Order: sequence, then structure tokens, then C-alpha cells
Amino acid sequence: MFGQPGTGKTLLARAIAGEAQTNFIYCTGSDFDEMFVGVGAKRVSEVFEEAKKNTPCIMFIDEVDSLLSKSRRFGSEGSSSRATINQLLAEMDGFEVNENILVIGATNHEDVLDPAAVRPGRFDKKIHVPTPDI
Repeated sequence: MFGQPGTGKTLLARAIAGEAQTNFIYCTGSDFDEMFVGVGAKRVSEVFEEAKKNTPCIMFIDEVDSLLSKSRRFGSEGSSSRATINQLLAEMDGFEVNENILVIGATNHEDVLDPAAVRPGRFDKKIHVPTPDI
């Protein structure tokens, strides 16, 4: 989901989980930020393990652009950033099947997302959440 700050993207994700009567895991892109190599990738693995134990599950990553921006993967960021990104992408569509886990991301800056993150099977559906009119 993408849209301006304050449009209700997080609230909408919670409502989806409530209507689907599933477990809901909330995290932010910055939850996986770490200065030590391997810690961010380990956190990604831990969140997916929690989701697998609690299926069916919706995992919501708020401010996903802070984790999956083009500059983190291709820029001067350290290898720990790339390892975290690669772990998330591998968890989303790797060899292990993550049945009954839906991953939803929200961002205010959809134009900065890494092309690998928006390819089919990952964050491939874009839903614009406009400013409420009521």
C-alpha cells in the first residue's frame, strides 16, 4: 500500500486481518536495521518463523521503503543492509513455501522501492490509499 502519511494504511492492514480472522504481525522496516552484520537478516528469519507458527497470518511491514529502497541495495550501504534485504526477499519467495502467510507493506515513497522487491510474487500489487475525503 502506498499513500501520503496519515491516510490510514496501517489501520487498513489491521482491518484486513480482522476481517480475514487471521493472526497479525506488525513490524516496521527499521526493526530490521542493525549495524552488526547478520543481525537484521536474523530478525527477518525470526519474524517469518513466528508467522509460520501462527498461520494463517498477515505480516504487515510499515515503512517498508526504509528496508527495501534502491539505495540500500545498490548504493554505498554496507553488506549488512544487502544481507537483510536478500533475506527478506528469499523468505518471501524462496524454496520454502510460506503458505497462509500474506505479507503486506506500506510506504509513503513507493518510487524508491528496489525493483527486486516489486517483482511478481513479492510486493507486486500496488494499492493507493488516498487522503480520506470524509
